[in-house]
Amino acid sequence: MYRGAGTHLRHVLELLDGDVAKVYDEQGLADYRPRFSPVVRALLAEGPLSIRALALAVGVTHSAASQTVNQMARAGFVALTRGADARQRIVRLTERTRELLPVIEAEWDATEAAMAELDQELSVPLAQVLAEIESALEKRSFAARIAGNVQDRPDQD
Repeated sequence: MYRGAGTHLRHVLELLDGDVAKVYDEQGLADYRPRFSPVVRALLAEGPLSIRALALAVGVTHSAASQTVNQMARAGFVALTRGADARQRIVRLTERTRELLPVIEAEWDATEAAMAELDQELSVPLAQVLAEIESALEKRSFAARIAGNVQDRPDQD
C-alpha cells in the first residue's frame, strides 16, 4: 500500500468529520459543518469578533477563517458587519444559530464523549499526539526536516 502519513491523517479526519456531519444531518442541520463549531464556540465565549481575531481564537489562518465565515454566512449561522476600519468585518452569531444551540451543544457533548471512548482504545489520546506534533513542527518545520534528509539531489539538466 502506498499510504503516507498525510494520507492517513486526511483519512482519519474524513472519518471523524464525516460521521459528525452525519449526526448533524440526522438532527436536521444538513447545512451545519463540523468546522463551524470552533467558530460558534469562540463567538459564544468572546462575543462578536473580527475575522482576524476569530482566526487567532480558533487557531487557523486568516484565509481559512474567512472561508469558513463566508460559508457560515451563506447558511445563515453568522452575520457580518463592517468594523471601525472599512476593510475589517465583524462576525456575529445569528438568531438562527442561537435557537439551534441546544442541538449543537448536545452534539458537542456527544462528540466529546465519543472521543473519550475512542481515546480509551488508543495507546495515547489522539489530542495529545496532535498537540505534540503541532509543537514539534512549530519548533522545526516539516520542510526543514525534509531538507535535512535530502541526500544528493540529481542534477537538473
